[in-house]
Amino acid sequence: MKNNNPLQVLVLGSFIQLFIVFIVLLFLNHYVFPLPVFYLAGIPLIVGIAYFIVSFSLLKGYIHDRIQIIHRIIQHGGRVEIDHAQTDLRKDDIGKAATQTANWAKERNEEINHLKEQAAFRREFLGNLAHELKTPVFSVQGYILTLLEGGLEDETVNRKFLERASFATERMTAILEDLDQIMKLEVNQVTMKMERFDLVQLVKEIIASFEEKVSTKSIHIKIEENYDPIFVKGDRPKIGQVFTNLIANSINYGRQEGITLIRFYEMGNSIMTEVSDDGLGIEEKDLPRLFERFYRVEQSRSRNEGGSGLGLAICKHIIESHDEQIAVKSTPKVGSTFSFSLQRKN
Repeated sequence: MKNNNPLQVLVLGSFIQLFIVFIVLLFLNHYVFPLPVFYLAGIPLIVGIAYFIVSFSLLKGYIHDRIQIIHRIIQHGGRVEIDHAQTDLRKDDIGKAATQTANWAKERNEEINHLKEQAAFRREFLGNLAHELKTPVFSVQGYILTLLEGGLEDETVNRKFLERASFATERMTAILEDLDQIMKLEVNQVTMKMERFDLVQLVKEIIASFEEKVSTKSIHIKIEENYDPIFVKGDRPKIGQVFTNLIANSINYGRQEGITLIRFYEMGNSIMTEVSDDGLGIEEKDLPRLFERFYRVEQSRSRNEGGSGLGLAICKHIIESHDEQIAVKSTPKVGSTFSFSLQRKN
């Protein structure tokens, strides 16, 4: 019986009803009063057919309403509200199936939306990567063609073009190295070597490495005050890279005769570090995406500065690998402040 479909069950039920009525009529015909042969044959047949029609109509309506709900749930991705008061779906297996289908459809819809977002991100990422590599590749190609077409014999041209081609290849190398690093950071393939180190001394070393670059732009990089040694726990080279990227970013977006200021604050068991500049600032609409790979606030300017477009994304991954957070606040034409925390280590 379990393998029979509802229609077969209704037909069988009709025959059972027909048989029962026929037996009752035979009993009446034999023990109570005689009945015409037409009654003995016709009444059971009419009762059986009527039973089938009524049962079929009720079952069809009962199942159809619920199947329609399930169909709408699937069709609309789980966004259809189930009216339990109207359909009383909570009291039967089909109602439970409708509720489970709604949950399933909602989960699938969320997965589809997530996959669409990932696909859009991949398209944007590949487009940005191609755009970043296209400029230096075309530059190298142009310089080489110029040299091959006669520039190689001209001593006033060949060295200058070779130096420019070398600069372009260095930029491509930097992009690929940063891309390789951020990929490893994202899949946790980079092991953080935690140690106790002086944060103030590290910043002084990083500032010293920027002396030549800031001199061309007359930007002053300094620590706000004469701090005593501040010891923290972290991967010293990686934190040094965070400072390098943030300071380089402040120089790229800074103004002539501007200032990049570095501060430290004690916050319980943590040390909050701020890197501030008085440069161009960032529009509020750009802040949520600022730490994305290749996202640029000013495409042409940062590209001319030679950045890879991955610096802030790398900073974010390094700080998060220390179980800390990095944040930014900015006002256009006033400046930007990047802040992050590290665990204090006495």
